[in-house]
Amino acid sequence: MSDNTVDAYLHDAEMLGDFIKATYPGTAADALQLSHLQAFLVHINDMEFAAGTQARVISGIKSFFSYLMLEEVIRTDPSELLEAPKLKRKLPEFLSISEIEQLFAAIDHSTPEGQRNRAMLETLYSCGLRVSELTGLLISNMYLDVGFIRVIGKGNKERLVPIGSTAVAQVKLYRDHIRNHLPVIKKGNEDILFLNRRGGALSRVMVFMILKELTAKAGIHKNIHPHTLRHSFATHLVEAGADLRAVQEMLGHKSITTTEIYTHLDRGFLRQTLQKYHPRFGK
Repeated sequence: MSDNTVDAYLHDAEMLGDFIKATYPGTAADALQLSHLQAFLVHINDMEFAAGTQARVISGIKSFFSYLMLEEVIRTDPSELLEAPKLKRKLPEFLSISEIEQLFAAIDHSTPEGQRNRAMLETLYSCGLRVSELTGLLISNMYLDVGFIRVIGKGNKERLVPIGSTAVAQVKLYRDHIRNHLPVIKKGNEDILFLNRRGGALSRVMVFMILKELTAKAGIHKNIHPHTLRHSFATHLVEAGADLRAVQEMLGHKSITTTEIYTHLDRGFLRQTLQKYHPRFGK
């Protein structure tokens, strides 16, 4: 699993441990029962955790007890019948093509950071990357002459993703004229593509803040985060008629079901499609 998932699951197990110590002091792991875990679920619900967060916590707890079973610390799994809240499948927020252009136009290209941000966001949108994949991009994995990059995704799984000519041009501009002239590059970051002005790797939070600032500057009134560009990448491909399996491969989705959410198309697009192709639809 990815480092982020590992961190989340460890946090969930610690949260359960703290609850058990406070509510059922002296109760060992092998004495825990379903009723204890259900009381914990009531506890996190009272803390007003969102349904998605509760579902993730339960997933972490189930993984913890699976581990205890494998290690033979316990003989029965009390989390086996633990139910997660049912989640509504939310349609992802995405930007229109014109909003993407607005966003890029808001970048100040006169500064080194602006040139980096343009290359970074072009890559994010061109390749449909997760933000952790973007911040972890290696120069040695950029095959720009043939238009591909190697991406390290969830669980350290690798995939080859095509990169568009516009993004290639911006990455080369940043790499050759900005990154290669940084006064210092921190040890361990020599192969990282996108760096801050101090030669360190960019954090996910930093990318988020850069995007938030640009969104406000562009006058786009949507709740935008780095994943929005990934959603936009997939939505624009599907709307243009791209094969869903190809989109799945580029996004690095394990299941086609995850990719199918991008078959959501706005009503205006559906109406245009009907007007263009249906013989009985009013024109």
